[in-house]
Amino acid sequence: MVSEFFQAYGTDVAISVTASDGGRFEVRFNDEKIFDRKEAGNIYPSLTNIREMKSVINQKLEAVAADD
Repeated sequence: MVSEFFQAYGTDVAISVTASDGGRFEVRFNDEKIFDRKEAGNIYPSLTNIREMKSVINQKLEAVAADD
């Protein structure tokens, strides 16, 4: 999954992927939670989930670019 984000955004975008004790697995963009494994019913993100996350990130990047 990390390679999907890196391939799409390189080092230009700060995306945080955090795994921790108790099964916690989060993906954050600009300090906003995009995915939380616990909230998603303890599922590991599928390719469809990853595409949805990338879509959310793209929308947020477009909004930031429009503000500039």
